[in-house]
Amino acid sequence: MQSAVGHADQAKHAGVARRNFVMKCGGSTLAALPDSFFDDLARLQSEGLQPVIVHGGGPAISDNLAKLGIETEFIHGLRKTTEPVLDVVEMVLAGSINKQIVRRIGMHGGRALGLSGSDGYLIEAKPVTNAAEVGWVGEVTHVQASIITGVLDMDYMPVIAPIGIDRSGQRYNINADTAAGAVASHLGVSRMIVVTDVPGILKKNGVEKKVLESITIQEIEDMISTGEIYGGMIPKVRAAIACIHGKVKEVVIVDGSEPQVLSRVLGGESIGTRIVRMQ
Repeated sequence: MQSAVGHADQAKHAGVARRNFVMKCGGSTLAALPDSFFDDLARLQSEGLQPVIVHGGGPAISDNLAKLGIETEFIHGLRKTTEPVLDVVEMVLAGSINKQIVRRIGMHGGRALGLSGSDGYLIEAKPVTNAAEVGWVGEVTHVQASIITGVLDMDYMPVIAPIGIDRSGQRYNINADTAAGAVASHLGVSRMIVVTDVPGILKKNGVEKKVLESITIQEIEDMISTGEIYGGMIPKVRAAIACIHGKVKEVVIVDGSEPQVLSRVLGGESIGTRIVRMQ
């Protein structure tokens, strides 16, 4: 296996298109990531790459809502977001999880700056089409990419909580996957990395299962319909598909516990599963 520095060197010289990369990670996955993951992230930054992180935090939001006695429910996979729920969503995502990530990056030698999507109209949004059902859930209409590039120009990695806002000041709860896809698209990034707790999409090969190196969106839908993708893997792949937006042509699903996983992906190693629009 190549050294971590070797992987970082490969990633550094992989081209300007790969200099910036967007990483999406759920709040529960981030909490379970090993220290070595953050070492790798900080090393990539020191080697000249510019990570942009968009995070979620669903389990922590649910826990805090329960502690406060605020009811919550999901409709078609979206959390029904009333005004009291929205206050907790913002508190947890922008005020707690975001800062925990920034601190952990700093502890491993990285330089990070936490942002909420509502800061400076970073993520502008409008109500989703079924807002009457789900409340203050938003659809991204614009990303102020200049804010992100400004942070990158200061040699900090932006860590973004997916809270949206409109010009009237109304806040919105934004799905982290779609927010990450919009951020990547507005930055002109063609590939995103989705960090999970699984090695990729598995397919039966006789009695064994193997990780698929590449798969199209249509092939995923076919595997769901035949039952080859089932249970907890379905929301994971649907979340990855949601990131394929605008200029984003592929999403790579990786297991964050793999050694130097980010450096290996950016260095061109075949690891995890690439989800592409079409072959």
